[in-house]
Amino acid sequence: MTTLHLMTVIPLLALMLLAACIDASSRRIPNWLSLPMLVAGIAQSFLPGHLVTPGFALLGMLSGFGLTFLPFALDAMGGGDVKLLSAIGAWVGPETVLLIFLVEAIIGMVIVLMQAAWQGRIRVLARNTAMVAINLAHMGEVGVEHTVQTGKDCHSVDRPLPYAVPTLLATLLIFATRWHGVLK
Repeated sequence: MTTLHLMTVIPLLALMLLAACIDASSRRIPNWLSLPMLVAGIAQSFLPGHLVTPGFALLGMLSGFGLTFLPFALDAMGGGDVKLLSAIGAWVGPETVLLIFLVEAIIGMVIVLMQAAWQGRIRVLARNTAMVAINLAHMGEVGVEHTVQTGKDCHSVDRPLPYAVPTLLATLLIFATRWHGVLK
């Protein structure tokens, strides 16, 4: 990643930091933030120093949407989370948004495990995770509505994970590994 790319990504990181702060306090990511982030991601693809070409910006947007649509449809994440990853995809393209999604899932899992341990709820988390996994495995037999309701009923921690926080951390981690050569 070049210094020009580094400068190009600063607006994305600033908007993601704002999204993480808002999500951590309200557990919502507002449209007034994610939709301009998406438009700016596509727009930056036309500028010198762009991170991805316009075609890859659109593919990244669709990839971000596709990666989060099933969890959204199962009510495991909110619509703001879907729009956030779609906007990030518009900035970074399909390959990097997939990597962000995977790293974010690991970071999110670690945060939830730490939160459950802090609250003394590891056993509840393990039991609820098993129940949700069994329902997902047998969704054809028990139905989507039952599976979604089981997920809603299985609260292992006091407050749900603010999706923008691990997403920001994952993005910073991925960019930091790419910037390492520039910052030497």
